Amino acid sequence: MKTKSLFSLLLLSVLILACSSSVDYSESFKKETSGKYLFNADDIMIISYEDNQLYLKWRGLKSKPVVTDTNEFFVPDLYKKLRFVVHPDTKERYIAVIAENNPDSLSYDYLKVADNYKTPSQYLDEKDFEKALEGFLKIKEKDSTSEFINQYKFNRLGYKYLRENNFNDAIGVFIMNTKLHPNSDNVYDSLADAYVMSGDSIKGYENYKKSLEINQANSRAIRYIEAYEDK
Repeated sequence: MKTKSLFSLLLLSVLILACSSSVDYSESFKKETSGKYLFNADDIMIISYEDNQLYLKWRGLKSKPVVTDTNEFFVPDLYKKLRFVVHPDTKERYIAVIAENNPDSLSYDYLKVADNYKTPSQYLDEKDFEKALEGFLKIKEKDSTSEFINQYKFNRLGYKYLRENNFNDAIGVFIMNTKLHPNSDNVYDSLADAYVMSGDSIKGYENYKKSLEINQANSRAIRYIEAYEDK
């Protein structure tokens, strides 16, 4: 079965390469289609043209898709055939995935966004925690269980900053995490850690209390609160 699947894949690749043609893109077409497209809520892919050749950059890798028509191209890394489309109502541009079983069907999969668009994770990398939070909250509105807002992922980043003695950025990440997960004792416990390590015992105490209100079995919070109140 694996041999048959591999053969089918190789055959398809050969057929695509065989029918691939050199497309003379107009300047207006290149201008309209080049730019950023939302691959998902926290990921983008970028279409560009060089020497009249179409390129796609995704997750740090720049590749040259197999062009099958002016509006269509095949991306081996995604194993998908894609098509440039315009939504008839909104007039917004998209890249659509062409379904193997129904190539004439219309879909609007990857929305074209402004050239200055940034994903929440890009804002997070730039340590613009306010903008990052704004974007992650929008993701949460659509999907409260999204992997993109996993509290433990943000916690790991916050503790990375703590190990580097970068207290301000650690606190920024942990505060963002409390806004995204206000019912988690863990996020307040982590924020308390950061404040204590930065030398702010009062805010450390306040956040340990918030953590304890959510989880009365938080032994670390209990120990700190008791020690603080005994002073």
